[in-house]
Amino acid sequence: MSVTGVTINTPSTGWPKNQSQFTGKYLAATNLLSVTCNRTINLYPLTNYTFGTKDALFEKDPSVPARFQRMKEEFEKVGMRRSVEGVLLVHEHRLPHVLLLQLGTTFFKLPGGELKAGEDEVEGLKRLLTETLGRQDGIANEWTIEDTIGNWWRPNFEPPQYPYVPPHITKPKEHKKLFLVQLPEKALFAVPKNYKLVAAPLFELYDNAQGYGPIISSLPQALSRFNFIYL
Repeated sequence: MSVTGVTINTPSTGWPKNQSQFTGKYLAATNLLSVTCNRTINLYPLTNYTFGTKDALFEKDPSVPARFQRMKEEFEKVGMRRSVEGVLLVHEHRLPHVLLLQLGTTFFKLPGGELKAGEDEVEGLKRLLTETLGRQDGIANEWTIEDTIGNWWRPNFEPPQYPYVPPHITKPKEHKKLFLVQLPEKALFAVPKNYKLVAAPLFELYDNAQGYGPIISSLPQALSRFNFIYL
């Protein structure tokens, strides 16, 4: 990823007055701000990627009630659940697409899952991406975690999640963090045979919580701050 630097013309008067003491720090902070505020992400064509299959990957819980029961039991022992998910982007005809896992006909999810107790978020996401989409020939996939693009909170042991903590909630039950993953130019992915991997265009996700849920349908807005280069 390349980022164009910004040249700062420092005036002879005004702030900062003590040039020798502060100019270097000011320039460094300004350049860092430029990099942070003007993120450029490379998108490669969907045809650059090969998709194989591997053994089915099943959820830990057989049902939604069982999932929340396990969450409740774990909350009493270790506290709030921490989850991470990866947003993997490709393009078709210069339109960004998000790679989603489809289970059945109506359920879609981002690759990721629960972190282990004390596990680092980035390393945990790399582990989960490998478990979900990693190839099976012994060659490790390259996962480059670029940036946080969303934080979602589950106030209670119930399905609703929100991009904020409600003021009356002092102990959220789950914190889910979404990360942008910079894919390499070409790669091979192995998809669990009980899932389909689909590429959903941003215009299909936009304002479509009924079809994809509130988190996935919010991705077009969350991704709008990035500058995409179509290669």
